[in-house]
Amino acid sequence: MTDDGFFREVNEELRSDKVKAFWKRYGSLLIGAVVALVVGTGIFAFYEYWTEKQASQSGDQFLAALNLVRDGKNDEALKTLDQLEKDGYGAYPVLARMRAAGVIAQKGDLAGAVAAFDKVSADTSIPQAIRDLAKLRAAFILVDTGSYDDVASRAEPLSSDSNPMRHSAREALGLAAWKAGRGADATKLFQQISDDQAAPANVRQFADTMLDLLKSTGATPAAAAG
Repeated sequence: MTDDGFFREVNEELRSDKVKAFWKRYGSLLIGAVVALVVGTGIFAFYEYWTEKQASQSGDQFLAALNLVRDGKNDEALKTLDQLEKDGYGAYPVLARMRAAGVIAQKGDLAGAVAAFDKVSADTSIPQAIRDLAKLRAAFILVDTGSYDDVASRAEPLSSDSNPMRHSAREALGLAAWKAGRGADATKLFQQISDDQAAPANVRQFADTMLDLLKSTGATPAAAAG
């Protein structure tokens, strides 16, 4: 009998005076259904409790790591973040990896920080937005410590007109180009930011400042062409 047929017959039996016959025929099924419902509800309630508890514990652990960083206890923070990466619930392991890479940079190990961010960006199990953010973080570190090509390999894929991170990606590329003596490229990139009405005001303001600086130093396309 199909589910639909069962419920139709149940309805007919209840509408007649054959309740006893109905109970004799279907009583055990109804009891089983009720028991299954109660057990299922109990399992769901336990899972919901366990989920909330795990998330709360991971959240507390992540907050503790942030407080350690604030207090300058970077080594202790890294230990806490490493444990959270292994045992954390939900998104917390990924957040721990990102924050740990930042702490490594704060400690002065910039190559180690770039490697940590690169590892996150290469992990296909992580949401694309987080992977892109990791690329961007590595790119900004490499503005100071790497070559233009090092920065470009990470930031260029994020600089297209449709990418929500394009403003920051172009900023990293512009700074790297300026540092490498590529004034024309830097000017083009900062001009793109300045012209983009969707760019945050502070980012556009910085781009305008860089454009003024490039102009004052003669590193504009017109100056280069002359």
